[in-house]
Amino acid sequence: MKRLVTFLLVLNLSACAELQEVVNQLPQDVGISQAEMGSALRQALDLGIDKQVSKLTQKDGFFKNELVKIMLPDELTKVDKALRDIGLGSLADEGLKVLNRAAEDAVSEATPIFIDAVKGITFNDAKNILLGQDDAATQYLTGRTQTALYDKFNPVIKNSFSKVGADDIWANLISKYNSIPFTSDVNPDLTDYVTGEALKGVYKMIAVEEKEIRNKVSSRTTDLLRKVFALQD
Repeated sequence: MKRLVTFLLVLNLSACAELQEVVNQLPQDVGISQAEMGSALRQALDLGIDKQVSKLTQKDGFFKNELVKIMLPDELTKVDKALRDIGLGSLADEGLKVLNRAAEDAVSEATPIFIDAVKGITFNDAKNILLGQDDAATQYLTGRTQTALYDKFNPVIKNSFSKVGADDIWANLISKYNSIPFTSDVNPDLTDYVTGEALKGVYKMIAVEEKEIRNKVSSRTTDLLRKVFALQD
């Protein structure tokens, strides 16, 4: 009981600079080694990547997932509405579908980059993640992979647009929209937009799994996860 009270006190006050040294000793105080803490965080992120990100690579992984479904950029919402108003809803739906298909193609490029980032987790990283917010591990991964993933996703999405005819579909959509009287021409960079939305979707799904592991004991599927994440319960 005394150990538990001490641990809770440290958690409540760990933001204070004068107690940083105490926080640094936390794993030893509660029977968790540095190696175990690092391994547990790697397992948690690996679960998020394997369980959630892999879903996004499947057909309709984005399109039928309301958490991450890619909608039109603000500049084109008026295109979608105008087309539906004149009875071209199916064409607008097809335009949305190809955006999401391109993202699904691109996410398959993410796993090797994530694996490298997860391998690089240090003890200090793990400690800060464990004592952080519900998405602290996701934030860590975002900071270390976002640029590399953008560089990987962008050409894949551009190629996917060509492969599935998205260029033609959107040229048709925008052409029809621009032919409507009293409208202004639009020509957004859809490749950049979908790349950004695909990245948001990937990190959102990892965050979903991280939150599950943090808040539901049943989601801690290994002894190590149960042992380490019990510290933050």
